[in-house]
Amino acid sequence: MALLDYRTAGESHGQALIVLLEGLPAGLALDSAFINESLKRRQGGFGRGGRMKIELDAVNILSGILNGASIGTPIAMQIPNKDWRIDQTPPIHRPRPGHADFAGAMKWLTTDCRTTLERASARETAGRVAAGAVAKLLLREFGISVVGFVSQIGTVKAAVGADRTPEELVTTRDANDVFCPATDAVDAMIAAIKQAKADKDTLGGVVEVRAFGLPPGIGSCARWQDKLDGRLMAAVGSIQAIKGVEIGLGFGCAERPGSRVHDEIDFVASERGSANLGFRRRTNNAGGLEAGMTNGMPLVVRAAMKPISTLLRGLDSVNLETLSPERSDYERSDICAVPAASVVAEHVVAFEIARSFLEKFGGDTLREVRAAYEYYLNAARGLAPKG
Repeated sequence: MALLDYRTAGESHGQALIVLLEGLPAGLALDSAFINESLKRRQGGFGRGGRMKIELDAVNILSGILNGASIGTPIAMQIPNKDWRIDQTPPIHRPRPGHADFAGAMKWLTTDCRTTLERASARETAGRVAAGAVAKLLLREFGISVVGFVSQIGTVKAAVGADRTPEELVTTRDANDVFCPATDAVDAMIAAIKQAKADKDTLGGVVEVRAFGLPPGIGSCARWQDKLDGRLMAAVGSIQAIKGVEIGLGFGCAERPGSRVHDEIDFVASERGSANLGFRRRTNNAGGLEAGMTNGMPLVVRAAMKPISTLLRGLDSVNLETLSPERSDYERSDICAVPAASVVAEHVVAFEIARSFLEKFGGDTLREVRAAYEYYLNAARGLAPKG
């Protein structure tokens, strides 16, 4: 049994994006429509640029399935690019501050930033969303749901209560173009993006992901490589333009005493049959994770996205061929991609949860995984007298 993992390949203006996913158990129905809906949502959001009007992302599953279900072999997925013109794209000699342009040009010893930006582009995240959508299909089999949304754009912050159900979050999030479940903040967020466009500027923000239905004990404290919080921070932090990641209360823990940070535990007998085994916390400052393992509470991850580095008005830079000061190059881009980032974060979080889930309950078939999961829950409930 291989560990669940995936790799992506492809350039922003190349023929296609490719995802190679390994370690998925046999017997999981791979719903292409579900995957495509995730890809469509990644393309949406107020503030997106012209590229999203050209592409219509849809996945073509090339291998690893039979009659619509996984067969335990590597799954190859292709997302074609309509805007395929990599050999006709102009060279970029004036690196954009904040982008991969300069560092990549130095790394690969070239004065043309094109070779770097084609791969560094956030277009690559379509592949990550496709892989994460497959992970969500797996988690759905076990009653686990993962929801991403926007909680801040620029200085406009939204208050999204911790008591919101996944269904409520999805319904209110999908009812607007900034993917924010706090409807009272939507108009101000849209106005801020419009103002940034008028100023020929860009805006960043904060995205949040919550995962529901997780049992305690996923992840590990035995090896640092297996700590789920570390994996989540690495996965979310690797998304283009993300500059900070926190779990639960995050940095807020640093300014409070322990009595106002740690989540006190209650036992609720009526919830003994649920995934949390009947244990409930009065607060969720830990964000559902303690010592690298889930504790049965909803998992909460937040990420700060910097403003897009391609500005209509440009920024001061240097021509790498002449070494003379010039304004940075402009590539067709977004004004604000925070809504799209919330979709990407949702899917990379789902994948890391699924990876740790299969490490604990893994098997070659979905039937074996389900049996291992049910055995674990029954064994955990049997640790104390019933009734």
